[in-house]
Amino acid sequence: MTTITSSELPSSSLLSSKKTIINYRLPQIEQLLQHSDLADYVRLLSRPVVTNTLRQLFASIRQHPDFKIQGVNHLDVMALVLDSCRQLYRRRQQRVINATGIAVHTNLGRSPIDEQIWDSIKAVNVGYNNLELKLSDGKRGDRNGLLPTLIQSWIGAADCVVVNNNAASVYLVLHALAAGKEVIVSRGEQVQIGGGFRIPDILALSGCKLVEVGTTNITTSDDYINAITENTAMVLMVHQSNFSMQGFTESPDIQDVAERLPEHVSLVIDQGSGLSSEQYAQSEVSLPRYLQMGVDLVCFSGDKIIGGPQAGIIAGCPKLCQQLAKNPMMRTFRPGRIVLSMLEQLLVQKLNRDPAGFGVAQQALDRAKISQTLAQQWTQRWKPYVQAVPLVMQVGGGAIPSETYPCYGLKLTLPGKAQLHLDALRDLPTPIIGYVNSNQLLLNVATLLDSDHAVFIAQLDDYIQSYINTEAK
Repeated sequence: MTTITSSELPSSSLLSSKKTIINYRLPQIEQLLQHSDLADYVRLLSRPVVTNTLRQLFASIRQHPDFKIQGVNHLDVMALVLDSCRQLYRRRQQRVINATGIAVHTNLGRSPIDEQIWDSIKAVNVGYNNLELKLSDGKRGDRNGLLPTLIQSWIGAADCVVVNNNAASVYLVLHALAAGKEVIVSRGEQVQIGGGFRIPDILALSGCKLVEVGTTNITTSDDYINAITENTAMVLMVHQSNFSMQGFTESPDIQDVAERLPEHVSLVIDQGSGLSSEQYAQSEVSLPRYLQMGVDLVCFSGDKIIGGPQAGIIAGCPKLCQQLAKNPMMRTFRPGRIVLSMLEQLLVQKLNRDPAGFGVAQQALDRAKISQTLAQQWTQRWKPYVQAVPLVMQVGGGAIPSETYPCYGLKLTLPGKAQLHLDALRDLPTPIIGYVNSNQLLLNVATLLDSDHAVFIAQLDDYIQSYINTEAK
């Protein structure tokens, strides 16, 4: 609801000393709804939502002290109505242009879905499909469909379970395989990721007993093995999301831990990123490598490096995957057909080495190679208000936190505070999301999608020209 401030209503000092006819009647809402200026908002927000917005706005106006003195005299009601609707519309999900230099940006929807993949799953989702029907005999089927087969060919996992995000993966694994028992976690891996997801809290909620081993910077294989008791169910190793430790550190030999664990203890890795065969993250352990080391299960996201929809994938030992699939919580966490069909198509493209299956991080790194050429071209277009500058990009999304990659971008040199221009670009019809560093407004070219270029250029053309015109006056 828009709240009216005193600055938006005329001061009582503006009242004439002569007798003034004061109008206390606001326009009728039904009449306003017929106004052509509101037609787009009715279409975009719905008529009931716009109606409620106007009612709340008018209630705020009526409660304002200045309204009781002056009524609606000198008050641009239509401007307030349009601003209320506009602010509400800005809360709706809409396309933005990512010029932040972070390819997998959590606040910007993580990985964009490749248009080719999106188009290819349209038919299976706008009609009925065989989500839980075996077409071979007409009996009830497994909703994972072709995914276990695809994932086996992709990373060598014998089986898999798909849930709605990777946080659900970790919770389900703990709840189904270790409730009431001990789970060993290194002190250096008791992390918190965005939204307050803390490993110790998740262990407690899933009914497990946390056993801490090692220190913040050093944990050895012996630390894990020496902590095992008859009540130990699992060793959980967690990716250090959004941070890295350097210097005097030591990590265990995972294969050594896997070989020395007794049969009743599972080794589970929360790998997070979904790195598989990519060559740009040499510091990360890939999914196939973990499985080759003898890990029982790996958990990872579908919407980070893989480039798919939000999903959590648990891959590895068939016996453990079957336990997860049969757990009552699985029904709470299972994704729907849109996610499953999209993952299927993505992995087919990935296995065929089609660029559509490469993921946004790889695509951004490819664009980084030509970012200098683009930045210099656009600098000539908008000279002297833009400069080409060397920048770096990150994969983001909690994946590969310690690695950056060289690229180029634009520095806007328009007069005025950089933050004001940043806010203005975010207010464009297709918002451009950049960032401010050392009081400089920067737009990273590497994370612009190819399909964004035309809109990006047109909007900056208009923005810079309007600023020049304003300054000329």
